[in-house]
Amino acid sequence: MSMKKVSSSIITLAHGAGGKLQEELISFVTRNITFKNVNKGIGVKELDDGATIPLDEYEKEIVITADGHTVYPLFFPGGNLGTLSVCGTVNDLIMMGAQPIALTSILIIEEGFKFDQLNKILNSFNNKAKEANVAIIAGDTKVMPKGTLNEMIMATTGIGIKDKNIKVLDNNLKPGDKIIVTGSIGDHGTALIGSREGLNISSDLESDVEHLLEIYNILKQDISKNHIHAMKDPTRGGIAGALNDWANKSNVSITLEEDKIPIKKQVNAICEMLGLDPYAIASEGRALMSVDSNRAEEILYKIKSTSIGKDAVIIGVVKADNPKRVLLNTIVGGTRFIDMPLGEPIPRIC
Repeated sequence: MSMKKVSSSIITLAHGAGGKLQEELISFVTRNITFKNVNKGIGVKELDDGATIPLDEYEKEIVITADGHTVYPLFFPGGNLGTLSVCGTVNDLIMMGAQPIALTSILIIEEGFKFDQLNKILNSFNNKAKEANVAIIAGDTKVMPKGTLNEMIMATTGIGIKDKNIKVLDNNLKPGDKIIVTGSIGDHGTALIGSREGLNISSDLESDVEHLLEIYNILKQDISKNHIHAMKDPTRGGIAGALNDWANKSNVSITLEEDKIPIKKQVNAICEMLGLDPYAIASEGRALMSVDSNRAEEILYKIKSTSIGKDAVIIGVVKADNPKRVLLNTIVGGTRFIDMPLGEPIPRIC
């Protein structure tokens, strides 16, 4: 079998950063998998937020997602590795339209790591799972020799369930859909980099890390009636990566309005200071939604009635022309392309 040539002979941090290089790495990792789905459900080929296993004799399907969490530092403004691990996994299930029900957890710990730090992380993990009404049903723990791992990483599997008729998928955007974001963008990545040693950035900015169950619960009826065509949490690669992924998979274009996109002044300030693009910076408690235009205002009203979605706004529209592109109508009156990032500019943000 011939191998598609890759652009580099070695793996770099950018290959795990949610942009074009990560797509290349995922393609390399998955190209020789023989069986990529079960019962004609969503699988590896679709590269969505999770996979589905339709149950033959029921109107339900199991939804599964897997996630590795390598955030550094382990404790950051607004959260820690344990908080992030639960929220990231639960949110991936919700982005598939599923009710989260269980998690598995793998801990890989460096020799010499302190028990009191581990206890804080596990307390956050357990409390956040309890808050989300999600069981922790299995796991594994390994210890690595000192110097072979930087402190600790976690890996999780999320298990959820949904009706077979629910179609919330990356390739399901329709021309005319409105694009909603549930809050300000880039808070997580900029808060995290601001807390790293040596940068001397003083800010009251906190990560937005949170699970989205409050929003999911209020939108259950809209999800079941397929008024919401796609949902995505803009983690690695930010909204630029998420929206380009949608545009490519759905063969549509997305036009955004710059003056509608919510960005906190602290995020803008840190991005300007470091030469970063806020559209490419990760969020960990936000969702993008592509929704039926006839239901958009009603859905937005429901989201804004929640504590986590009070700052939600419609930021754009899906169109049929210029497929596979994301465009931005700027404040000064011009239009520019928002390209897929090469990779998340901040390593180890999730």
